[in-house]
Amino acid sequence: MDKKALRAEIRERKAAMTPAQIEACSRALTRQALACPMFQAAPSVYGYLSYNQEVRTLALLQAALDAGKRVAVPKVLGDTMRFLWISDLSAVAPGYCGIPEPLADGPEADDPHALVLMPGLAFDPSGRRLGYGGGFYDRFLAREPGHPTLALCYDFQLLPHVETAPHDVPVDQVLSVSYTHLTLPTTSRV
Repeated sequence: MDKKALRAEIRERKAAMTPAQIEACSRALTRQALACPMFQAAPSVYGYLSYNQEVRTLALLQAALDAGKRVAVPKVLGDTMRFLWISDLSAVAPGYCGIPEPLADGPEADDPHALVLMPGLAFDPSGRRLGYGGGFYDRFLAREPGHPTLALCYDFQLLPHVETAPHDVPVDQVLSVSYTHLTLPTTSRV
């Protein structure tokens, strides 16, 4: 399957998820990430702020702040993505493509070994990643190659093999969860 068709298929599957499924998966993935030695060892985390049906990262980023880690999130300026330090995760507004970004334009994050949480549409066990097509993370990691990387995804995003180009930067570790194996909250009608 070509990248365009694969992106469309994964987007469709994500769009079919209910808010309860997204939240349950996100809680499970937050627990996995908090237990991950790569996350525990990181003095700083460069995370993304979730958009649409992406795995929710707010609780994980807040847990990082609460643990005394420095947290940075991306802001797109032209064709460049910069990570900016942030201490108040509510100090954001829709930016590039409607994705939440910091209100401030600085300070720019400067930890060359910060853990980078990698968004994406598909991953494979070897860490190959199919992003959204903008190339922002690949360009960032090409400029700053010393960062460990971690991806959080739903089980249907983890494929046996993802085709990549030579400039695509693989992810060091991928954590996934299936919502079919989670207990979802139930609602009662009165």
